[in-house]
Amino acid sequence: MTGQVRTVDGRVAGRRGQATRQKLLDCLSEMLSSSPYRDVKVIDVARRAGTSPATFYQYFPDVEGAVLEIAEQTAADASGLTALAEGRSWTGRAGWQTAQELVDGFLEFWRKNDAILRVVDLAAAEGDKRFNKLRTKILSSVNGSLAESVAELQAKGKVGKDVNPAAIAGSLVAMLAAVASHQKGVSSWGVKQAELKPSLALLVHLGITGKKPAK
Repeated sequence: MTGQVRTVDGRVAGRRGQATRQKLLDCLSEMLSSSPYRDVKVIDVARRAGTSPATFYQYFPDVEGAVLEIAEQTAADASGLTALAEGRSWTGRAGWQTAQELVDGFLEFWRKNDAILRVVDLAAAEGDKRFNKLRTKILSSVNGSLAESVAELQAKGKVGKDVNPAAIAGSLVAMLAAVASHQKGVSSWGVKQAELKPSLALLVHLGITGKKPAK
């Protein structure tokens, strides 16, 4: 919306400027899907968007700055993952449904944002604190809710007191993120997508409740 987006030099971007800026981001997102992050050049993004490098630099200091913008928006969108685990039941058949929907939503989010999430993982692994913070934000959208679920079951005597809710939640989220980022590769192990989801859901359910799901 007008007034919320500014150019690099601090000027408020008008409606047309905002549309141009968004088109540059959209084109960059498309390029990240087919090109290595560090091979993407400003001139290529500008050409694809039908504008000039000078226009690109009006809105972003460099390609990394634009990539960071996309990553920040993805992290904001990840807040929607919270609903997959927050306040959900983990008992009886409802628990199995919760596990399945969590896995399905998590994998879908990763597929939808695969290109930028690969960049986030790479930059975070290389020690870039900005991207590491965003990666933590994305995973925390689910981690906190799962930890609370384990703690609630523990308070009801359904999970042992020796279990650390935060550790269980963190382990499960790390597992989901690792598998989600490797979805295209599991086929080389002879695993079909249709088989992957229920297997992950089973592991999540076991991790949260300590029991096999009631199907």
